[in-house]
Amino acid sequence: MPNPFDNISVKNREKLLKLLEAHTYYFQKNSSILPIIKEENMLGILLTGYLQIIKIDHNGNKTIIEEINEMELFGSNISSLKNNENEVIVKEDSEIILLDYNHITQQEDEKKDYYNQFIKNLLKIFILKLNEKNERIEVLTKKTIRNRLLEYFNMEANKHGSKYVYLPFNFTDLADYLGVDRSAMSREMKYLKEEGLIKVKGKKITILFERT
Repeated sequence: MPNPFDNISVKNREKLLKLLEAHTYYFQKNSSILPIIKEENMLGILLTGYLQIIKIDHNGNKTIIEEINEMELFGSNISSLKNNENEVIVKEDSEIILLDYNHITQQEDEKKDYYNQFIKNLLKIFILKLNEKNERIEVLTKKTIRNRLLEYFNMEANKHGSKYVYLPFNFTDLADYLGVDRSAMSREMKYLKEEGLIKVKGKKITILFERT
């Protein structure tokens, strides 16, 4: 994922954040930060840490909607934050920059190279995030747990051009990400291993089936 500050010097980054009236916040692990970013037109940049956007339905079932890693973007207009069932949870102590979209889009002085570069970076990131959402939809359209697992492993392996997939989260979170029951997923993983389709060592998955 491109960095929002790619090709922008540290000095110009400070100028950029001042120009855009950015604010930096620090959050502790397990905090819910949705109230501070749910306003219209807010954009967040995660400087350090790790976030999850989750959905908890009326039965208490949790689904991971989106993962946010360092230097990635999230916000009211690009993430699933307007649903009242959704939360943004800080999974590690985190530092976040918050911006108002209006301060980004309403700059009249377009002669600032660092501002133009920032806009280019945002456009690249938005396109990639859209592709990620489309991939997630593709996974969730699979009707069985087995096919969701295989589709997810196939996509991740192809993304990195490798037969190895390194899970970014634990197996409980993987089940939540796939929207399936953890125990049922574990059984299906066992079957996939027994059938010689995958190998599992910790969070490392080796793909043994033919990728598409």
